[in-house]
Amino acid sequence: MSTPLATHDFTTLDAARDFLKRTRAELRQLRKARIWKDKLHIIDVNKDCFEIRGIGYPDADIVPLLRMVNTAFDPTKIHDPIDFEYKEFDTGRRHCWAEDRVM
Repeated sequence: MSTPLATHDFTTLDAARDFLKRTRAELRQLRKARIWKDKLHIIDVNKDCFEIRGIGYPDADIVPLLRMVNTAFDPTKIHDPIDFEYKEFDTGRRHCWAEDRVM
């Protein structure tokens, strides 16, 4: 994988969200999110990526960041430790019509 096009050191959730909003336009269609214990990579179809350092799958603030890029993951299991180097999830999650409505 290539070196990240942009990096951000995590301080607050709002700063990380602003970074994602600014850098999102620099990538093509998003394909994957890779999450280490201490960093997050967002990867597009051309395998270009950007990185947020200082946050990983053990942190609670990772959930809103993953939802912001439509990552398909289980929020109840995202914080579970694994034996591998990183967790990888597909992006581009879609919600079914009227999922948020009560019938």
